[in-house]
Amino acid sequence: MDKKLRIGIIGGGGIARGAHIANYFKYPDKAEVVAVADVNEDVLQLNRQEFGIEHTFTHYRDMLAKMELDAVSVCTPNKFHAGAAIAALEAGCNVLCEKPPAMNAAEAREMANAARKSGKLLHYGFHFRFSAEAQMLRRYIDAGELGHVYSGKIKALRRSGIPGWGVFTNKELQGGGPLIDIGVHMLDLGLYFMGYPKPVHVIGKTYRELGNRPLTPTWGGQWDYENYSVEDLAMAMITFDNGASLHLEASFIVHMKENDRMNVQLYGTEGGCSFSPVGIYKDRHGTLIDIAPAYLPKVDAYHAEIGAFLNACRGEPTPLSTPEEGILVQQIVDAIYASADSGKPVTV
Repeated sequence: MDKKLRIGIIGGGGIARGAHIANYFKYPDKAEVVAVADVNEDVLQLNRQEFGIEHTFTHYRDMLAKMELDAVSVCTPNKFHAGAAIAALEAGCNVLCEKPPAMNAAEAREMANAARKSGKLLHYGFHFRFSAEAQMLRRYIDAGELGHVYSGKIKALRRSGIPGWGVFTNKELQGGGPLIDIGVHMLDLGLYFMGYPKPVHVIGKTYRELGNRPLTPTWGGQWDYENYSVEDLAMAMITFDNGASLHLEASFIVHMKENDRMNVQLYGTEGGCSFSPVGIYKDRHGTLIDIAPAYLPKVDAYHAEIGAFLNACRGEPTPLSTPEEGILVQQIVDAIYASADSGKPVTV
């Protein structure tokens, strides 16, 4: 496919402008953003001014009906992911949908079914996969340097990083808090390294102890603590059908020393690894050794993700997530919330 792909954007807010549209513009020979849909006219005006996008719509169905599009980025609040992605797939568009896949696993299955019926691509915005560190670790893992990965830890923690903008603290529109927002990034990364084993059992616990109080805001600005309806900390233990397990922690705000921590640690029969800081740890020839790169290229993971999506639309193999992987992520998230609500372990 030599022609430029005609791209439409559903949801023109900050993630769309900063991570999607700006990076499509960096591939001028491969793509052209021709239309944006958003319910907010002020947001549409920002996109017209910033990017010169002529065609704007207050409903994505009008955009899909009136524009000839090859692919769509879905950048709405989570509640609208499934409807927008399914409509775009049914209109014959390939879809890159921001994470998480949807509000729940049932919606993720509907999205996967729509992709299968349409014959079009459906990928999710798990951009950490495209970092130089993640790609390095995947190469070492694929080469067998860790052996059988039997356990690990996932951390997506902020000391004080509740977003004071958007709808991140609105459970009705987002489905949850840090677990479904930033926790899914490290969850996907851990599963990606492990080959996406099938989850079996989940024990989860969530807390809302700090987000509903007027505590010190940082880079996220002042949040609406009086209407804070999501968890501020989620904890979970996940077991898989191959015997492996993962421990997960995700927070918007928790009293800890570091300002933030985004990491995956894995433990295998032949070695272990850490995503951040990146390293591999082994026992070799009677010596405990640490392997760290002397050099890694600087990679803008969002830029690399958009490039991989465009390549995938042209039939090239990429490390983008699949609809089936999206379902598994959503099943785990659902199970963590269900276990937290019931106080009991959940079978996936």
